Amino acid sequence: MISASHIHPILVHFPIALVVFGFIADTASLFFRKEECLSKTGYYMLITGTVMAFLAWSSGSLFTSELEGPAGEVMETHELFAFITLVTLIAASAIRIYMKIKGKEHTQLKWFAFALYSLGAIFVIITGFFGGTLVYNYMIGI
Repeated sequence: MISASHIHPILVHFPIALVVFGFIADTASLFFRKEECLSKTGYYMLITGTVMAFLAWSSGSLFTSELEGPAGEVMETHELFAFITLVTLIAASAIRIYMKIKGKEHTQLKWFAFALYSLGAIFVIITGFFGGTLVYNYMIGI
């Protein structure tokens, strides 16, 4: 039976996969400029990954309990990076949506959005690392 405590572990895999592979698609679009599908794929995966990151962050905030000791320190770091990831992805998504609506997808603003996307991909990996540390080193959620 799935309980509320299972929601966070189920959801966290989506933003990791969507953001990382979306970033890879966006990066590939820089080298294969004629392939518009790569940039579109990166865009839609960023937006979907941001929504899923919000849901994962919300479920972690709502359905997980506080920890003490070394595991608590790791959890605080995990929560901090989760928040930083979410803010970074929201900013990257907002810029990309603005660029798409205004038809300014080929301006210098794309590089700022790409830099934020890069940071978001790095931060989601770091967040996942600390989440995995909680599961595998401290047996949290098992």
